[in-house]
Amino acid sequence: MSTAAANAAPTAEAQRTVAELNGRAASAEALAPLAFAGYAHFTAMQVRGGAVRGLDLHLERLRSASVELFGRALPEDRVRSYLRTALADGPADLSLTATVYAPAGEFTAAVGEAAPDVLVRTGPAATGPRGPLALAAVEHERALPAVKHVGEVAKTYFLRQAVAEGFDDAAFVDRRGRFSEASIWNLAFWDGTAVVWPKAAMLGGTTMGIVRRQLDRLGIPQRVQEVTRADLPELAGGVVMNSWTPGIAVHRIGSVPLPAAPSFVALLHRAYQAEPLIAL
Repeated sequence: MSTAAANAAPTAEAQRTVAELNGRAASAEALAPLAFAGYAHFTAMQVRGGAVRGLDLHLERLRSASVELFGRALPEDRVRSYLRTALADGPADLSLTATVYAPAGEFTAAVGEAAPDVLVRTGPAATGPRGPLALAAVEHERALPAVKHVGEVAKTYFLRQAVAEGFDDAAFVDRRGRFSEASIWNLAFWDGTAVVWPKAAMLGGTTMGIVRRQLDRLGIPQRVQEVTRADLPELAGGVVMNSWTPGIAVHRIGSVPLPAAPSFVALLHRAYQAEPLIAL
């Protein structure tokens, strides 16, 4: 059985991974401290034709998370220049991850610390697994859920536990029994006429933000509500989404089946494609 991660094959031939630190090629010596730089956050994006959908959302994610973790954020034009430099010698289509971290590393108060560093990595373009996926329902609440931080050992742990139990991935349920998100995904559901977004503490994904604003422009009803295991039989479909894709069908969560809802998946992809690509 293929896991979600295993199915997320690159769309292009394997390419050299590029790593740049603060806009310059990162040496092994410069990268060594990263082994102790777990106090960090990041954003991941798919670059197509040298441009990105939802660039404003990625930049705002980096800004707000830096303020939350470090009390300050780098100027947007500097961050954007780091992203642009990393693309200079690469193909037009690729995956890009920008990680912002504290030079002082973990386990220190770091009062008055220096400005955070930015590591930008590029690799092969990806589109995510084909699906449909079966998700295990796991009780878990992320620390600092609104921040896309690197302290996420539980995500990989629960993914592996789910695969060992015959699932493709894991969906998280909070202490009140509400679905929030999946391991590296946002969740979205369909009631037959409207898109239903789970109400719980979670990371608001950039793809989720793109889809929501484009659904508004398309006049598609959507709402935020609590979704529990008991609500699943009443729903007409479900998907996961992240920077790879705006929608992969979920056909089962735990023991509860979900309808395939191909029109729902197609709607999400149409909304995503309506978002303009913005050059870095």
